[in-house]
Amino acid sequence: MIDYSIYSNIGSREVNEDSAGCFENGDARCFIVCDGLGGHGMGDVASSLVTECFGNELRTLPGEKEDICGFLPSAFMKAQNKLLEEQKARRASSKMKTTVAALVTDAQDAYIGHVGDSRVYIFRHNKVLKRTLDHSIPQMLVLSREIKESQIRNHPDRNIVLRVMGVEWEDPMYELMDPIALKKCQAFLLCTDGFWELIEEKEMCALLKKASSADEWLKSMAEEIRANGKGRELDNYTAVAVWNV
Repeated sequence: MIDYSIYSNIGSREVNEDSAGCFENGDARCFIVCDGLGGHGMGDVASSLVTECFGNELRTLPGEKEDICGFLPSAFMKAQNKLLEEQKARRASSKMKTTVAALVTDAQDAYIGHVGDSRVYIFRHNKVLKRTLDHSIPQMLVLSREIKESQIRNHPDRNIVLRVMGVEWEDPMYELMDPIALKKCQAFLLCTDGFWELIEEKEMCALLKKASSADEWLKSMAEEIRANGKGRELDNYTAVAVWNV
């Protein structure tokens, strides 16, 4: 059984360019968060459009196992093409971009894909089992061992994203994790950078251990973010918490 909750906050910004959703089709569920980029009202259009595309793709899914396995590549490409078409129609080629973090589950397995620096965390036994790796300069510096993981959140190039949807791709820019059995997973957290920047993994785990539901866990993390961000200009912050109960 899956229990989930969605949270989004505009922060200190004039427009919330984040988008999030959950879509269902039989045993299949798709959870998604997007962080729109571009400003002038276009980032929110991009994130909403991609979220809607993923939802439409799940609704038309036949439901066979091979269809679930191929869902994310198909959804990413269809959403990318739709976004490029919309840019041309609006003459806004440089103003409609978005990151994506997506989780798809069926009765047995979880499938994860992302573009940019919105993240998916997997938890087991109240600890982080795995997370997606950001497509950002600080993440690349971590991988090359030039900085530590703990330095990502405050790195001066933190906001430089190396991959997004809404730019022409020579090759697909999305990245997929290997499928993971649901029975190995306690919970998932999908979140934009405005969310994970202000709450460390140890706090996520401590609050997960105390919570009695996905909604309680998510609200307690949001409270922590507000406390940690006091006196700062807050970005939009959005997340989807998913429990495997």
